[in-house]
Amino acid sequence: MCLLCLGNGSALAARLSWAPRKGDPIEEDIMDFGGAADEGFSAVADVFARNFTDFGELGAAVTVYAGGRPVVDLWGGVADPRTGRPWERDTVVPVFSCTKGIVSICVHLLAQQGRLDLDAPVAAHWPEFARGGKDAITPRMVLTHRAGLPVLDRTLTFAEITEWTPVIRAVEEQEPLWTPGEAYEYHAHVFGFLLGELVRRITGLTPGAYFRTAVADELKLATWIGLPPEEVGRVARLAEAEGRPPMPGPETLIMRMVTMNGAIPFPGLEEPHGWNDPALLAAEIPGAGAVSSARGLAAVYAAAATGVAGRPRLLSAETLTGAVRERSAGVTWSGMDAGQRWGSGFLLDSAFRPMLGPRSFGNDGAGGQFAFGDDEHGVGFAYLANRMIGHGDARATRLVEALRDALRRH
Repeated sequence: MCLLCLGNGSALAARLSWAPRKGDPIEEDIMDFGGAADEGFSAVADVFARNFTDFGELGAAVTVYAGGRPVVDLWGGVADPRTGRPWERDTVVPVFSCTKGIVSICVHLLAQQGRLDLDAPVAAHWPEFARGGKDAITPRMVLTHRAGLPVLDRTLTFAEITEWTPVIRAVEEQEPLWTPGEAYEYHAHVFGFLLGELVRRITGLTPGAYFRTAVADELKLATWIGLPPEEVGRVARLAEAEGRPPMPGPETLIMRMVTMNGAIPFPGLEEPHGWNDPALLAAEIPGAGAVSSARGLAAVYAAAATGVAGRPRLLSAETLTGAVRERSAGVTWSGMDAGQRWGSGFLLDSAFRPMLGPRSFGNDGAGGQFAFGDDEHGVGFAYLANRMIGHGDARATRLVEALRDALRRH
């Protein structure tokens, strides 16, 4: 029985009174939700609705797969605040560093197939990488943010970044900032380009193309690293929440990492080559540039953890056991400790990012995006939104709490 079937006229239809925030030029004052939630997961739907009133949600979607099928698939609000275009089932949005989870699944899939040894040198597949003291760096060191390469010394133009090869040459030239393996620091964009080049060297395909071939095309997922031009009309427009704290200066390590030394603005939503620019979304930026629907991203994790649509799971229990072993946590190389726990390519369950337990593996993205899988609970989860909230954003956490409670009652 479907307790909550919103927008299709059956079961319980729900509407939420919603007042536009300052600067959102739309006329509607009542918002419809679309989608459905199975009876046992109605609490997730309730929290999703409350997020709009409690946090000034603009547009958002949440999808939960359980046992290989969607048990929650909800969307609502406004995809484009300039026009009032509503968020629909097939709306997609930039997912920022959730992209790292997609790339990590691809890397683990290659390792599972015996085509890549995560603990052998990267240079075994990419000889030029060994320059500058990088000969001992392994794929696992990159997956765990321990390779000593959180940022590049070379400053590249946006055009060079989209050409791919100039970034790879810069990675080859780069010397590690610390002895690889001895410390950790979030690797931001370098994570995606380095692992993406490994994927290309092994398969002959860029990471975005390999992901579509190996995973997304067969499942017909609305998830891309490198958005096709014909899909641009489906993209939700990002907006910053009011009262976001000012960003650190451009010379700080964190801003150098997330902007590639200033070539990609952040947040920079309305700037040229910013995150609302189709030119950026069309490029293959495999550390942060994926675009997806919530259903597509949840299905990626469900496919990895349990299998979907009658297909076997992508990643075996043995593969995930290795992936969810804690490899990095605590104080980073730069002296910060935000509380993250890292496995091989994935965030793990923690107070910083609560999930479902020790078998949970995921990644979050700037502004609130979050997705994870869990093979013990048989779950794939994704929450995506277009109003970007910074530190302390509780929207996804509340949804995961509701999901956890629903699973306990089952």
